[in-house]
Amino acid sequence: MLPFDNQTMTAILYTYRRCPYAMRARMALHYAGVKVEHREIELRNKPQSMLRLSPKGTVPVLSVDGLVLDQSLEIMQWALKTSDPDGWNMLDENIATSWIEKNDELFKILLDQYKYPNRYPQLKQEVVLAQAIELMLKPMEAALASSQYLLGEKMTWVDVALFPFIRQFSMVDQQKFDALPFPNIQRWLNQHIESKLFISVMEKHPTWRD
Repeated sequence: MLPFDNQTMTAILYTYRRCPYAMRARMALHYAGVKVEHREIELRNKPQSMLRLSPKGTVPVLSVDGLVLDQSLEIMQWALKTSDPDGWNMLDENIATSWIEKNDELFKILLDQYKYPNRYPQLKQEVVLAQAIELMLKPMEAALASSQYLLGEKMTWVDVALFPFIRQFSMVDQQKFDALPFPNIQRWLNQHIESKLFISVMEKHPTWRD
């Protein structure tokens, strides 16, 4: 892949500020130094220009001179192939895949059940919380007990990929989350929340209109 040239190539990113998938894509793009035309969408009135690129209608969608990427992990990997100054991609691929599958395929379901209890009246929130703790939070706490980040002493793209979802989960009931016996996750989470990288990608933008 040829290096991305901000001077000659145009990158357009359709995104939604609070979407965890869009957050991790924005963080990777910003980290890699890829300047994008930020198009903040309205979920109930998605722009036709985005739907023409990606009919499935979900964010993020990145368009770069004919290349269209509409999966957040694809965007992250594209960004890191463009530039990876701190070695986010220097990791054990098998361990990385295990974390991503656990988060994207299993934990995300529990997150939705926990965040939107009215959609799942047959489920008890305490049971969902207990399942999330066993599935994700306990393994994370154990991994972070022996290192600063999930895969060691250096941050990798896996930390960034999981962080928005853990942040969203913590915000469902912040007081209850803070009371959980997971000091290492609290440290890791706060480190990301307070980082310049995260703050920089959470700036508010006006809604894009075609």
